[in-house]
Amino acid sequence: MKTAILFPGQGSQFVGMGYQFYQEFEEAREIYKQADDILDFPLSKLCFEGPEEQLRITMYTQPAIYVTSLAIWSVVKKLGILPDFMAGHSLGEYTALTAAESIPYEEALRLVEKRGLFMEEAVPHGEGTMAAVMGIDRKGLEKVCRQVTEEGNVVELANINSPGQIVISGTKLGVELAAQRAKELGARRIIPLSVSGPFHSRLMKPARDRLQPLVTKLQIQEGRTPVVMNVTGRSETEPMRMKSNLIEQVVSPVLWTDSIEWMIAQGVDTFIEVGPSKVLSGLVKKINRTVTTYSIEDLDSFYQFQKEWS
Repeated sequence: MKTAILFPGQGSQFVGMGYQFYQEFEEAREIYKQADDILDFPLSKLCFEGPEEQLRITMYTQPAIYVTSLAIWSVVKKLGILPDFMAGHSLGEYTALTAAESIPYEEALRLVEKRGLFMEEAVPHGEGTMAAVMGIDRKGLEKVCRQVTEEGNVVELANINSPGQIVISGTKLGVELAAQRAKELGARRIIPLSVSGPFHSRLMKPARDRLQPLVTKLQIQEGRTPVVMNVTGRSETEPMRMKSNLIEQVVSPVLWTDSIEWMIAQGVDTFIEVGPSKVLSGLVKKINRTVTTYSIEDLDSFYQFQKEWS
């Protein structure tokens, strides 16, 4: 049996996330306490009490999910799990690299806070957006996006989440036009996403350019566990290539389907999602129904996993 640990990205947040672990386990409390000391605001209070409107703002969302996922992982790893791979969806890649001991916690947290701020400020509010497109193949949607972009309205594939779910990102009009044409080609459903910007598209270039010098200076090393990275869909251990992937990830699509399929091809048959929500374990099942998935987001799911894992 080979195992992979998965960490969620933006969109998985909810008020109250991580609070049960904070109450129950000293390891989790320590993760939150360190975050409150490192950052200039009480992150733990925002995670546990909200307000939800603030928790949805990218510069707060990203460190909140990062810290919560690591707090839960600090408890889960005590069960003696030795994963063969780790991976994270977008922001979750930073969590994976920290959990794999490639990036120090304090450095990564400060970087994640900056990343959220840079992404928030990259495009004026309301000018860019994202939408999930259901039931159209990747090549067909890619062709639609290319045509719309050639006509002067930017839209690109942003998240290749599963064979039946791809997120597009770009200007507001670009996403609307691509969604309309995708429907004409047989897409079953279009879901506009409540996001503050056109993430993982070329419009995020200002964020990438601001992030680049910070990532370049980052202390990063080969970790205990290989991390499968979003930009390539393959595991990476060489520090300079890991840095390059983190920089390019801001403007590149998240190759989640490719990542999961590659891990399965390496023999992984068990995926454990650690962090708020159950989004990633659901996507894994859409990619391959034969694998085993677990999702650990609260004490009930943790104790159930503990029972089954032992």
